[in-house]
Amino acid sequence: MKPRRAEEPKDARLLRAWKVWHREQLEEVLAGPHSSVLGELFRMFANLKHVQPAQLIGFVRSIDWSAIPYNIKLTAVHELNIAITAFRVKHGLPEIDDGLPGEPDTPFRTIRAIVLAPERHP
Repeated sequence: MKPRRAEEPKDARLLRAWKVWHREQLEEVLAGPHSSVLGELFRMFANLKHVQPAQLIGFVRSIDWSAIPYNIKLTAVHELNIAITAFRVKHGLPEIDDGLPGEPDTPFRTIRAIVLAPERHP
C-alpha cells in the first residue's frame, strides 16, 4: 500500500479511488459478454453532439435489458450521467436539469427508466 501524501486531503484521495473504481467497472463491461451492444451505446454517449435524443432513446429501447445484470445497468446509467453532464457544462448549461413536476421527462430520465425498469416475470 502506498503511503498517503501528507498534503493530499482525504476527499481528493477518496474521489480518485472512486474514479478508478468506475473506470475498472467500465473496463469490465467492455470486456464482458455484453460488450458489443454496450460498446456501441457508450460510443453514442461519447458523441452526444452528433446524436439526437430520439436516436439515443430508440437505441436504448432496442437493447434487451432483461438479459443484462443490474450492476452493468448501473454502469451504463453512470456513463450516461457523466456524458450528459459534460455535454451540458461544455454548452454553458447547468449540470443538472431534471425539470419540474408536470414537465416532460428529460432524455436522461427517460433512458434511466428504460434501463432500470423492473423486470417482468411471466
